[in-house]
Amino acid sequence: MPRPRTQSGTEVLPDPRIDDILPAAALPFGEVELIGAHLGPLAFGPPVVLVDGHPAQVLMSRPTRMALRVPEQAATGLVEVRNPSGASNAVPLRVARQLSDNLHPVTSPAVSRSGMIYATISGPRGKQTPVSIVRINPDGLGTPFVTGILNATGLAFNPEGDLFVTSRAEGNVYRIDSAGESTIYAEGMGVATGAAFDAQGNLFVGDRSGTIFKIDQQRRIFVYATLEASVSAYHLAVNAEGSLFVTGPTLSSNDAIWAIDSHGATRAWYRGLGRPQGLALDKDSNVYVTACLHGRRGLVRVTPDGDASLVLAGTNLVGVAFSPLGTTVLATHDAIYDVDLDVEGLSLF
Repeated sequence: MPRPRTQSGTEVLPDPRIDDILPAAALPFGEVELIGAHLGPLAFGPPVVLVDGHPAQVLMSRPTRMALRVPEQAATGLVEVRNPSGASNAVPLRVARQLSDNLHPVTSPAVSRSGMIYATISGPRGKQTPVSIVRINPDGLGTPFVTGILNATGLAFNPEGDLFVTSRAEGNVYRIDSAGESTIYAEGMGVATGAAFDAQGNLFVGDRSGTIFKIDQQRRIFVYATLEASVSAYHLAVNAEGSLFVTGPTLSSNDAIWAIDSHGATRAWYRGLGRPQGLALDKDSNVYVTACLHGRRGLVRVTPDGDASLVLAGTNLVGVAFSPLGTTVLATHDAIYDVDLDVEGLSLF
């Protein structure tokens, strides 16, 4: 049947319709997909897409699907599709807000009980940076906090609220006091990368060459588990039962999240990720990991039943942490962002 035309002969197109947006959150430049109807393509090209009022680059346009790149200028707002005949319904998209840049995190940031964010300027292996750790308030004001630590890498708070950081160049773990002064807490940790405390105050440190160390409250050091070596770093998180979750990207596109129980027994808890890095747990025992899932990069949620989904789209992500202020804090290789994903992080102490 011929399509209806106006008196001037112009083809009347149905209004586009958006039924879903996947995922419903993104970093600037993240790639999201719209599901719906009459999304194009048109004879003269794809429809126009606006995110928070800013034109977005259309990456793919089909009648029922459209992929787009979130504009750099966009903030959390509405997405709509327009063609010459009309506009679609508007759907919400949460866009992460940049808090600080010119950093160099290589794993997850750490967030204090008051909501202060700590991130590293790690630098190339063996090269000292002028500032090792930056402290960022919830409004995005960043100030130098720690200096003099070579290749500061993994960050973690203990039950008393003290900050600890690993040096992947020296193999040391440092305790940081409230004034930003550092003292050596443990030595001989190899290429010390990820760090995490359990509820009892035991510190776990990942030597990316293949060893997970456990340091008890008396500073006694044990080999807790061994894993395949990582090409970059180990990333650690502990759940309420005391199980340690570990990622360590290899050259495989089918990497795992490893679970290590309190006796050191290790199993592949979930497999099927590309370059999994920083991870954190929520109060419902879901694991959030920065990784590639089915070819799409961003923040992935894996449920206790092993169901994985992309919850935020974005490239260059290396870490994630949950703030007690209710936001999700994300680290790329050079910046810190936050976004409200309605996720409450797990609190062990």
